[in-house]
Amino acid sequence: MIPLNSTSFLLGLRCFSKRISNDSSRRHLSGSVKLCAGQLMRWCSRTSNTTKEHDNSSLMLKHLIAKIKSTGPISVAEYMREVLTNPVTGYYYHRDALGPQGDFITSPEISQIFGELLGIWCVSEWMAAGKPKAFHLVELGPGRGTLASDVLRVFNQLGSVLRACEISVHLVEVSPKLSETQARLLTEGENCLMHDPTAAVYKTGVTKTGLPISWYKDLQDVPKGLAFYLAHEFFDVLPIHKFQKTKQGWREILIDIDPQSPEKLRFVLAPSATFASKTLIQRDDERDHVEICAEAGVIIHRLAGRITEDGGAALIADYGHNGTKTDTFRGFRGHQLHDVLTAPGTADLTADVDFRYLRQMTRGKVTTLGPIPQWEFLKNMGIDVRLQVLMKNTSDPTTHRNLIEAYDMIMNPEKMGNRFKFFALLPQSRVISQEAKPEKHSSTASPIAGFSELQL
Repeated sequence: MIPLNSTSFLLGLRCFSKRISNDSSRRHLSGSVKLCAGQLMRWCSRTSNTTKEHDNSSLMLKHLIAKIKSTGPISVAEYMREVLTNPVTGYYYHRDALGPQGDFITSPEISQIFGELLGIWCVSEWMAAGKPKAFHLVELGPGRGTLASDVLRVFNQLGSVLRACEISVHLVEVSPKLSETQARLLTEGENCLMHDPTAAVYKTGVTKTGLPISWYKDLQDVPKGLAFYLAHEFFDVLPIHKFQKTKQGWREILIDIDPQSPEKLRFVLAPSATFASKTLIQRDDERDHVEICAEAGVIIHRLAGRITEDGGAALIADYGHNGTKTDTFRGFRGHQLHDVLTAPGTADLTADVDFRYLRQMTRGKVTTLGPIPQWEFLKNMGIDVRLQVLMKNTSDPTTHRNLIEAYDMIMNPEKMGNRFKFFALLPQSRVISQEAKPEKHSSTASPIAGFSELQL
């Protein structure tokens, strides 16, 4: 581990910010895109192809009704899985739902600085690990590839720092449509890639910056090795189970056919304990209503195992809470909250991430940091330094205004700044215990970028 103090890290950060490309015109928040605070976490827009959406909704609803008639009421987790990722009519499977023309917009789409700082975070942790000769960059749910593109641009600009390191890129993406969008942005195009739809690695190639890149549908298929994992707005769309505390104990909330209207769905309580209510509820939970994402727990457990065995770190950015909220399951469509049981397959379904649950699922294998608000993480990472660099390198008033608007969008506590949280998994050896008393001349652990307040 390379010792760094806060001063040297911040000086290095300033150096990194100046060495990264000063092109601030590549992406900005268009003047026609104005978001209110209530729309920030899922900014929706109406599709022009309403007929196709209606057809997909009808097909999905018929499929769900047939499923319920065959097997009985289904869990909310099964409902979400079908609605969002069904290969035929799933919401994410055949559409690009991100960006100003899609169904929601994310921080990387708003400001290039966001992705650049996450790239610097990876470099910082690589340096703290002793500058190993190789590492994987793994992104879970890469969206349109915008975040990965910004991170890779940082890696390329810092080539003199990383020149002796072999880097490979690994994207975990279940949507064929989004993987095509990612390939167009990150590589020279689909025609330059190798495809094997039936293989665990269903697409491989080379990025525009010359790094090997591969696509997978499951984290388990990503090769082992020291890696830095990024998950931005990934965990919030994973299927959740919902539970309600009753006089008879915990009961799972299920989805059934409405007997008063056979073409509609409704929520019902399971008449008795289900396997999920017996195994997922934490005994010390004092809430009356709980949402648990078992799939997130499995993924976090796997990430913790990989980091423990091979090294690296994971950085998760999402909206969520620390085990305090109850009913957060919701849908978004057409700029508005949308009934989650109406027109399934045409709206985004999401739930706040329970970071306390994620921490518990690491089983103590790794050190966890956070969650902390997005504004705090980005400020600690030096977003103000980077903004100043970009502002100084352009005299165009429109570009200045766009940079400031984008900064306000992702930093303002009333907008994205407080709503989104950052959470990290690190090897236990990365953080020296506060109880340990280092010897007089021993080195101390370097500050953990983003989670340490760095001052000159």
